[in-house]
Amino acid sequence: MNQMHDDEFADVMRALGHPVRLSILRILAEKAQHNCCCTDVTECLPLAQSTVSQHIKVLLDAGLVERRALGTRNCYSVSTERLEALNGAFSGLFSGLVAEISAPAPAQHAEAEPA
Repeated sequence: MNQMHDDEFADVMRALGHPVRLSILRILAEKAQHNCCCTDVTECLPLAQSTVSQHIKVLLDAGLVERRALGTRNCYSVSTERLEALNGAFSGLFSGLVAEISAPAPAQHAEAEPA
């Protein structure tokens, strides 16, 4: 599993920053055993296929979704490798922040004031 750098982490977070894209990821995860195309996703959402396609493209660009051709259709699936990297980045970020907040402040030596 590759470590995710801050700029990459921020790009993925921007891709996840829209509720429709979160819904699309959930739909793809639920249909993981099937060949899921844009039409399949559109049937689950009250959106036009062109809108769903645009959201899928954002997820593809962020590496959260993988595409493979099946005849004349493109099929989509969640990138488990990318989600594992994202999970690790989240874990590292939050555990690092908590450790910094919880750590006692280093003792500062009082300097003697000149007379």
